[in-house]
Amino acid sequence: MNLDNMYQEVILDHYKHPEHKGLSAKKDVQVHHINPSCGDEITLNLSMSGDVVTEITWDGIGCSISMASVSMMSGLLTGKTREEAQSILAAFLELMQSKGTESGDEVLLEDAVAFAGVSKFPARIKCALLGWMAFKDAAFQVVH
Repeated sequence: MNLDNMYQEVILDHYKHPEHKGLSAKKDVQVHHINPSCGDEITLNLSMSGDVVTEITWDGIGCSISMASVSMMSGLLTGKTREEAQSILAAFLELMQSKGTESGDEVLLEDAVAFAGVSKFPARIKCALLGWMAFKDAAFQVVH
């Protein structure tokens, strides 16, 4: 199996079996983001304890890319400090802006490197970034 096929399988698996989907009643902040170009929507609840992301829950509707991306992001950032989460977010943003020239830092991004191929398609980049931008917005709203 080649790498592109493996990455497609990872994305489809997260789409079919999303992590942390279902909004928790307990939250520090809730944000709602919409991708106006395609209609994908994400509602994200963020809980933090001090400087640590303790829980990210979400619900949404949209394409496999947006739903799989927020699934991966929620699992990847839970348990991280704000600084670690910002570093991971920056690495994912850099990957998405690479236009397919970067493969991503697998140690930092884990399964999210599967979106490297998505960065070749400008119309899909916003889909992949939807949940990540919701997290960035939510994390900014949580008082330090």
